[in-house]
Amino acid sequence: MIGVRNTVETVPLKIAMLSVHSCPVGELGTKDTGGMSVYIRELARELGKRGHWVDIYTRIHDPKDRIIIELGEYARLIHLKAGDNGDMKKLAIYPYLADFAFALESFRKRDGRHYDVVHSHYWLSGRVGGWVKDLWGVPHIMMFHTLGKVKNAVGVGEDEPSLRLVTENEVINRCHRIIAATEREKLDLIRYYNALPETIGVVPCGVNLELFKPMDRGDVRRQLHLEHEKNIILYVGRIDPLKGIDRLLMAGAHLKMRQGFKLIIIGGNDHFQPELQRLKWFTRELGIQDLVMFAGRVKQEDLPLYYNAADVVVVPSYHESFGLVALESLACGTPVVATKVGGLENIIEEGQNGYLVTNDVPHSMADKIELLLTKPDAGANSPGSIRDSVTKYSWSNIADGLIEEYKVLYENRVAKVA
Repeated sequence: MIGVRNTVETVPLKIAMLSVHSCPVGELGTKDTGGMSVYIRELARELGKRGHWVDIYTRIHDPKDRIIIELGEYARLIHLKAGDNGDMKKLAIYPYLADFAFALESFRKRDGRHYDVVHSHYWLSGRVGGWVKDLWGVPHIMMFHTLGKVKNAVGVGEDEPSLRLVTENEVINRCHRIIAATEREKLDLIRYYNALPETIGVVPCGVNLELFKPMDRGDVRRQLHLEHEKNIILYVGRIDPLKGIDRLLMAGAHLKMRQGFKLIIIGGNDHFQPELQRLKWFTRELGIQDLVMFAGRVKQEDLPLYYNAADVVVVPSYHESFGLVALESLACGTPVVATKVGGLENIIEEGQNGYLVTNDVPHSMADKIELLLTKPDAGANSPGSIRDSVTKYSWSNIADGLIEEYKVLYENRVAKVA
């Protein structure tokens, strides 16, 4: 029983966030740790600043993981046992979801915590969220971040299993509210899953404007020992076929014939990862191996140095749920060349902060990159103006949008109790 309350503006909420397969403090750029982890961590911290209590539940990925990690004011990360205490493939986690739910409820009882809303991230978490929302009698809000049917429609990489598709359908039908990062994702939910439009809210992803900001390019290049490099092109993200790194390399082959450059690829931490080995082989086949540096994983707090050192950041993905890398780059004042995926068509302003590539021909991507390298004034505004184009995506603004979504669920529940 909630009791008598007014709105989430006057009463702090207790929010249980679920991120079963991906740890929000895991190593970014590795296989299952990317933009979703950044999103969950930053959102929880921002909500905590507003006085809302946020507990993020994830599985133990390393036996050395502390059970409770304080992320900020009123925000904590809680590790629970589900399966082996180590990295597991996402599908292998599914049989242990009931164990995760049991561990979650056991922790909650010991901690004496009662939650007002469950916010699940990704389909595996959605399954657990569906169970605990029934147990606790609270609303369940869902964010998928990626959708299995959409990934299958793109046709790059392995097909998503039927178990995921069936589970996504069930979660969509049983949750109280779905958050989509873009209008396109909302349309995909309606098209592929017959989701009801009125159950979907659209709230974009955000960027940490205190961390990602313009710096002196010469200074950061000296810090990174890149002071002798010219025309630095940067990729940041997971090493995954869906990320389109292969067509960025093909664009690099076109650029090689026109001018010099250095392409830095940030992401991954396993030198024996098959996709990474394939990409290294591809650079040799294209004859650009001396122009490409695979930098591996870079800590989140060091990424602004690379964004500021680069002349252009490229997002060559075949599919993105949103495109956080573009936001981070633009917040640093560095222009972006990107494919027309996720929310990038709303972020990239042609000729102002970068360019969109609207076809899959590598030389088209090379043309846009070259334009920013050779005529930066014609392809983008000053770093300050580029940054200004994304200040509306501050986490403060994004939290406002989520609080409005929580408010709808919360007040509906209060009305039913009353």
